[in-house]
Amino acid sequence: MLRRFGEAVRSDKHYQQRPGVYAILPRGESLLLTHQGAPHDEIQLPGGGIDPGENPIAALHREVYEETGWTISNPRKIGAYRRFCYMPEYDKWAEKICHIYIAQPVKKRSEPLEPGHTALWLSWIDAVNMVASEGDRAFLLNLR
Repeated sequence: MLRRFGEAVRSDKHYQQRPGVYAILPRGESLLLTHQGAPHDEIQLPGGGIDPGENPIAALHREVYEETGWTISNPRKIGAYRRFCYMPEYDKWAEKICHIYIAQPVKKRSEPLEPGHTALWLSWIDAVNMVASEGDRAFLLNLR
């Protein structure tokens, strides 16, 4: 059974399962994160949904690149959690299954391709205090 974070499940809503991959990207005393300006203004671990038929590692590489412009190496899964939420960008209620990886940022190849995203480097303590997802925060704390 996966640990659940976030808001309570609403009995009046139908949740669609949405698997996703998210990366903790340390370099020295800093972490590479993404700031998403819309539809929410929040700091997040880079990552997102796994497309149907897509390999999770391929999805991780794709999502990190789209949201940060960086390539990564040596991804290693460290755990997973569940989160129930409304996703306004898709107009759906989702049960997100969040697979968390740790990987090495290798090279910045471009600006983020995903509209509304900005790559940023934060200290571990700032990342823990500023990342929006309670589940992501728990994984950051466990690594520190």
